[in-house]
Amino acid sequence: MFELGNRIRSLRIQNNLKQYELSKKADISNTYLSDIEVGRTTPSLRTLKRIAESLNTTVAELLDEEII
Repeated sequence: MFELGNRIRSLRIQNNLKQYELSKKADISNTYLSDIEVGRTTPSLRTLKRIAESLNTTVAELLDEEII
């Protein structure tokens, strides 16, 4: 899941969002988002959907290895 975390981090940076800003938009804790980005935890599909929406993308695009 480290690749997923890297994609999320990359898109967050492309959207000029700080980690705490994305976590607030996605309604998750900053610590949880950090854990996702570094691959310590795997988000639920519901959480992944909220993150994707906050990044103006789709879950499919987050999971697609060709995005980066």
